[in-house]
Amino acid sequence: MHGFNRLVVSILPHIPEKLVWIFSKRYIAGKYLEDAIRVSQSFNEEGIRVTLDLLGEFQSERKKIAYYKEQYIKTIDAVIEKKINATFSLKPTMFGLLIDTELCFETVREIVERAASASYFVRIDMEDSQCTDLEIELFRYLNKEFPGYVGIVLQSCMRRTLEDLKNMNDLNSQEYPLNIRLCKGIYNEPEEIAFKDKQEINDNYLIDLEYMLQQGYYPAIATHDKTLVTGAYKLLEKYNIQPDSYEFQMLYGVTPRLRNRIVSEGNAMRVYVPYGKDWFNYSTRRLQENPKMAFHIIKALFIRK
Repeated sequence: MHGFNRLVVSILPHIPEKLVWIFSKRYIAGKYLEDAIRVSQSFNEEGIRVTLDLLGEFQSERKKIAYYKEQYIKTIDAVIEKKINATFSLKPTMFGLLIDTELCFETVREIVERAASASYFVRIDMEDSQCTDLEIELFRYLNKEFPGYVGIVLQSCMRRTLEDLKNMNDLNSQEYPLNIRLCKGIYNEPEEIAFKDKQEINDNYLIDLEYMLQQGYYPAIATHDKTLVTGAYKLLEKYNIQPDSYEFQMLYGVTPRLRNRIVSEGNAMRVYVPYGKDWFNYSTRRLQENPKMAFHIIKALFIRK
C-alpha cells in the first residue's frame, strides 16, 4: 500500500488536468463561485448547512493576496444576496501569513468584518505546524473585535491540542461559546509533535471533544470516521448536550451515506465546500503533504458509503 500511495503522489502532477478533474470534481464543488453557490443551495434544500472555502493557500505575491481578498468579499456578498445558510472558511497563508503577518491579519480582518456585518461567521482553518501559533494568535486578534463571528480549527493528531483548548478558556463565555472545528488533521508532522498511530489520534480526538463539551464550547465535530461518530454520540448523551449546541461537519463528496444517517438522526450537519481555480494545486498538495491520503481519496472517489 505504501508503494501505491507513493505512485499516486508521483504521477498525479504529470496527469493532464482535464483527466484529474474527472476525479477531483467528486470532492470539489467547481472552479467558479457560481458552482459553489449552486452546490450550497442544493445542500440547504436538504436541510444541510455549508461552509465555503476558496482554494489557493500559500500565496506570496501581494497582487494575488489582494485578488483573493476581493474574491472572498464577492463570495460573502453572493451568499448574503442568495440568503444561503453558510459560513466561510479561509486559510491564512492565502493572505501571506508566512511572509507578512501584519498584512495577513489586516486582510483577514476586512473579510471577517464584511461577513460579521451581515451576521455571517468565518472560520480560520488550521494549516501545518509552522502556522499553528500564528493562526491561534490571529483567531485571538479577531475574536476580540468579532466575538461570536469567528472560529478556528484544531487537530486531534497534534499533541498540543488539549493544552491549546485549555489556553483558550479565557475567550469562552455563555454569550459567545468558543466555536472550534475539531478534525483529525492531514499534515505529515514529526512524531515528537504529532500522534502517528490511528488509535492514538482517535483517542485524543474524543479526549479533546469531551473537554470542549465540559467547558461549554460549541464543537464542530468534523469526522468521517464511524467510530468517532459513535464516540461523539456517547459524549453528547453523557453531557446532555442540546442539538443547537453542536454540529457535525464533513467534506464535500465524502461518505454521503454516513452524512445522511447523521442528519436523519436529528443532528445538524455542515458540509465543507471547496471551490476555485486552484483546485489542481489543492489536490496535489494534499497528497504531497500526506501520501497516506492517496488510498482514502481514491476510495472516496469510487466508493460511496
